[in-house]
Amino acid sequence: MSAEQYNEQFDSTNLLVFLLKWKKQLIIVCGSAALISSAVSLIIEEKFESTYVFFPAFSSSISKGVMTEDAGAKNDIVQFGEEEQAEQMLQILNSEMIRDRIVAKYQLMSHYEIDADESFPQTKLIKTWEDNVSYKRTEFQSIEIRVLDKDKNMAAAIANDIASLLDSAKNTMIHGRAKQALVVIAEEYEKMKTRMRASDDTLRMLGEKGIANAEKQTEMLSQEYYKVVAQGNKSASKQLKQMLDTLGKYGPLQERLIDQREFELERLLLLRAKYEELKVDATQNVTHKFTVNKAWASEKKAYPIRWLIVVVSVIATFVFSVLVIIGVENYHRIQKR
Repeated sequence: MSAEQYNEQFDSTNLLVFLLKWKKQLIIVCGSAALISSAVSLIIEEKFESTYVFFPAFSSSISKGVMTEDAGAKNDIVQFGEEEQAEQMLQILNSEMIRDRIVAKYQLMSHYEIDADESFPQTKLIKTWEDNVSYKRTEFQSIEIRVLDKDKNMAAAIANDIASLLDSAKNTMIHGRAKQALVVIAEEYEKMKTRMRASDDTLRMLGEKGIANAEKQTEMLSQEYYKVVAQGNKSASKQLKQMLDTLGKYGPLQERLIDQREFELERLLLLRAKYEELKVDATQNVTHKFTVNKAWASEKKAYPIRWLIVVVSVIATFVFSVLVIIGVENYHRIQKR
């Protein structure tokens, strides 16, 4: 195609001339689009939006935040959470546990006008839920719960209830895990007490044999033994030799049992402290968030944005019409050749 032919084919791209030439038709088409889109926007059901904003707490355990000695910054129950805690909250918010309880409480099958006898009602319910309920982590690590509904009061109530159920759901998870851990700790605690009782029984038996502190007794008896041997007291030396033999036989056992008992006692105290912590986590209900804004019933609708629907429809119609006219003009020009 030559440059002359190219310019001739695209004479209509002179926008001003082109628009003036077809202004009547474009005005009629765009005006019709405006009227139709306005009518359609009036038919679309209005929805109101309510938003609940909160920060996740850093620590999920009140026992770790209050009762332990290492309750520093990383366990502080009054510290705001970071990205990890925010992502955990989003996972819980998207759980079936929360969705199903809200659906049941507010009878959303009926509210969303979904017939239980139609094909795939649950699929439609979930799709409608996802269209109306959303969660988002902000750039400040806070979380927004957004709810759209035709009833502004219900939108606010659902958003606030979801936030409340978030605490309930996480507490349920923590309680279940803590109760399982309590069983393990309790079993280990009893085993440790049994081992300690066995050690105490053995130490008591050694005490009955006269072994109280094998190391010191051996030192003292050895000195006494050498004295009586030097004096030629065979009876006393024989008796002391028997006592030293007994110490030599059972002394290492006593020392080992004493060291073992100290370790077991330390371990027992640690298990006891852990048990008390877990007992708190298994029974106490705490909030896992810092509320910034509770949801309230909006006075203005959020959807549809009617003026935007009309503007987008008119612009789209205008662009499409221009492209069609250009195509038709070029087609006729080619046919005339």
